[in-house]
Amino acid sequence: MSTNFTKIIKYFFTLLFIFFAAVQYNDPDPIVWIPTYLLPILLLWKKGKRDRIMYFAVGLIYLLWAANQFPVEWEGVRLNAMGMKTINIELGRESLGLGIAGISVWIIGLLK
Repeated sequence: MSTNFTKIIKYFFTLLFIFFAAVQYNDPDPIVWIPTYLLPILLLWKKGKRDRIMYFAVGLIYLLWAANQFPVEWEGVRLNAMGMKTINIELGRESLGLGIAGISVWIIGLLK
């Protein structure tokens, strides 16, 4: 792949996951979610051996975690009309974020 394209993807994912981590500050368990969204940034900028199997495995873990977090009843990811979150909305958001992280880690591995 071209170097410019790879740099654009790296910066895009870096900004995306910084945003994902930043919005977790008021989550009930930020100690889980902030490192979860910072790990892809570390993998993105990791130098040295290009171990695609490791990227595939980490991405698979994220996707399995996303499947585990998927809500029993899908209510979307937006707040409802009264501005309240339900457990299904919270699980939907977590599942979506983890799925994006898993696919992103796979893309990162392919670019290495």
